[in-house]
Amino acid sequence: MPELTGLVARHPLRERLRGLQMRALYRAGRQTDALDAFAQLRAALVEELGLEPGPELVALQRAVLAQDPALDAPPARPRTNVAAPLTELVGRADAVREVRQRLRDARLVTLTGPGGVGKTRLAVETARGLLDTFAEGVWMLELAGVEQHTCPESECPAAVWIAEALAATLGVRDGSGHRGLVERVGEALGAEEVLLVLDNCEHVAEQVADLVRRLLQAAPRLRVLATSREPLGVPGEVLHGVPPLAEAGAVQLFAARAAASAPGFELDDATAADVAAICRRLDGIPLALELAAGRVRALGVPELLRRLDDRFRLLAGGPRDAPARQRTLRAMIDWSWQLLSPAERAVLRRLAVHAEGCTLAAAEHVCAGAGVAPEDVLDLLARLVDRSLVSPATAMGEPRYRLLETVAAYCLERLEQAGETERVRQRHIDHHLALAERADPELRGSDQRRWLERLDTESANLRAAFEHAVQLADGAAAALRLAGALAWYWFLRGRFGEAARTLRRALAAPGDAPPVARAYAQAWLTGLRVLDGDRVDPAALDPPPVPGEPAASARMRWFVGYGLTTLGDVPAAEPLTCSALATFEAIGDRWGVATALADRAMQAMNSGGLDVAQRHAERSDALFREVGDRWGQTQSTFVLGALANVAGDYAGAERHHRRGLRVAEELGLWAEVSYQLSWLGRVALLDGRPAEADELHARAARLAAEHGFAPGRIYALTGLALGARRAGRLDEAERHLRVVLEWHRGSRREPGNALILAELGFVAELRGDAQQAARHHLDAYAIARRSTDPRATALALEGLAGAAALHGDHPCAARLLGKATALRAGVGRPLPPAERGDVDRIRAALTPYLSITQFSGVPECVMAPQCGGGVGCPR
Repeated sequence: MPELTGLVARHPLRERLRGLQMRALYRAGRQTDALDAFAQLRAALVEELGLEPGPELVALQRAVLAQDPALDAPPARPRTNVAAPLTELVGRADAVREVRQRLRDARLVTLTGPGGVGKTRLAVETARGLLDTFAEGVWMLELAGVEQHTCPESECPAAVWIAEALAATLGVRDGSGHRGLVERVGEALGAEEVLLVLDNCEHVAEQVADLVRRLLQAAPRLRVLATSREPLGVPGEVLHGVPPLAEAGAVQLFAARAAASAPGFELDDATAADVAAICRRLDGIPLALELAAGRVRALGVPELLRRLDDRFRLLAGGPRDAPARQRTLRAMIDWSWQLLSPAERAVLRRLAVHAEGCTLAAAEHVCAGAGVAPEDVLDLLARLVDRSLVSPATAMGEPRYRLLETVAAYCLERLEQAGETERVRQRHIDHHLALAERADPELRGSDQRRWLERLDTESANLRAAFEHAVQLADGAAAALRLAGALAWYWFLRGRFGEAARTLRRALAAPGDAPPVARAYAQAWLTGLRVLDGDRVDPAALDPPPVPGEPAASARMRWFVGYGLTTLGDVPAAEPLTCSALATFEAIGDRWGVATALADRAMQAMNSGGLDVAQRHAERSDALFREVGDRWGQTQSTFVLGALANVAGDYAGAERHHRRGLRVAEELGLWAEVSYQLSWLGRVALLDGRPAEADELHARAARLAAEHGFAPGRIYALTGLALGARRAGRLDEAERHLRVVLEWHRGSRREPGNALILAELGFVAELRGDAQQAARHHLDAYAIARRSTDPRATALALEGLAGAAALHGDHPCAARLLGKATALRAGVGRPLPPAERGDVDRIRAALTPYLSITQFSGVPECVMAPQCGGGVGCPR
């Protein structure tokens, strides 16, 4: 009582203190003194503040006067010390339900997760919702203030502190030494239903584990909810990982805290994208989001996002009442870092050079050295996973390890401080260069799909390795080797833009490099530029062989030839493809032979050698099946389908293209998927299914545009134009045709325009403009003659016949139709019925005149203004 009397003397106007004093005096048998204490307070309040005592104290005075028996009963013991939170818990409703269910099923549940993820807040919300479940209360013990000690358990100051703090929390005042006190606590709990919340256990995990084990043994109805960055390791422990907030929850939390600290802030169309980006950059960690939201008032959202590269300087100055470890982003991670051994710190900081995680093999290669043996990396990684600093995952059936972006940024600073940045990044380059060079040949065989997925998974690391390489003073060799090894992967995935940008940067990197690496990269860049429609220096289209490197030289020449073949420039492509094919045959490269034969088949088909094309395509398909390259099979099936199309076998054509589409979709070869959809669209158009054809071509165009695959988009637009023209939508057809025409002209690849100009000629003829139709068809005829494509030449002649008939020159029209028919017969492929629409229409226009033996009044030839009847005149 003297202590209470002293407090009253120091704070004479505090009614709660005076009430405690009155109760104590009354229970000591001093009723008069208790009433005097009330009178003293009343006099002081009236004199100094002009107030009367409050109703609670007045009621107490009346109870003392009446000698109410209730005053002799001990005060009701509170059932919890878990403070009510000041803010709403966001994004954790499901987690609260799950943790409560776990506590019904298990006696020890430990919430684990990285610092700042909200383990304490989740524990508080869970615990306060269980007050009705635990009759004897819910009690929380905060352990962050306990100093970390490594000492014998019986002498450990941390163990003593924890035991004493727990006893005080539960009102236990007996025992000798911390072990005796723990036993006394266990006895006091006995069979009571109690939930004990132990918060922030990670730095005293061993001492807490011993305490919890003994308490659970002594108190069978006790439940324990612990929060820790690592498991306690007690038998029967159930772990519940607390992940970062999903994006929706993170945005909601950020918006709520920003609105509270920055009046006028709203989450709307102007801020939503930047807020979502901030939440992703901060990994959805609630503490980081709350610190960032506190900066919105000073910076606004866009500037806050821009400054996140300096996040540790930016995100400081949290709430004044928060623990020191939660006031800044750096302090949050410092707390975990300080608990690590030197070897654990070394592995953690070295992991930070990886992008979006790494495999165990990568970690063992990159993180080993300078005090860490490769065989020790796995155990150290496991410990870091237990400490919630490394996030484990599984991809392709093997473990991966990832750092949150904020942890990675912190560790990169630590890596620089340790003077290890250059050495560790070089090991990262070496590992991923070896991976890429191992993968390259596998992408041409039966394990193609698995290696595509493997490189997909490692894409971020491969980019990071390249970025590190080009920043080195002598990085050219590594950069060129890496870019060359990945070129085929990028091509298969349809990532032409990324491939071209990377190859350009590799070629510009400083330092010496093997001639073959530089020549290979240059040839691949040339081929990609051709495919993208760029104007390429003609000299670059003939890559010279590299002495002593026949395989690489052949692939260089093949790829440039492939690009030219794809754009229909057969005269330029043939020498390259034939040269590559001869080398592949000589060195026994079956994949090379197969892919060159597929191109030779396309070239033969464009030149009218349909039987030769069939033989090449069938041999190519057989070889691709032997080596197991499914991309290659899409190439051979295309030619086989196209040949079936020419022959009017639309069912066969569709079967081949469906097979190619299925393979391309299974492998995720989106450039090929676009092509296959267009080829199926052509078949549907010729087979009398115009609506399906339009839908297939539109899908192909969208897919090609999404993946930046220009040739696929152009091919799809051509199909849309063909369908629109046949449906009489002439304006739509012309719009598409002019886009394609300009793209071909911009790339200087004129053979592709033979069809486009012929189609523009038919559009003009259907509009009744004979002169314009003749101009387009003559241009198409000239291109077809130069490219030696008899079927393209026949199409131009048929178009000119239509222009002549429209102009009234029926004899000329008849002769032109005759020439076209002869050309088609000469290559063994007369027009099938489905493709005779234009010819039948023109022939029908001529029919009334073909029986007249003498033509009179024939107008001047419609072609005269363009060709003048000289050499090369179609007549």
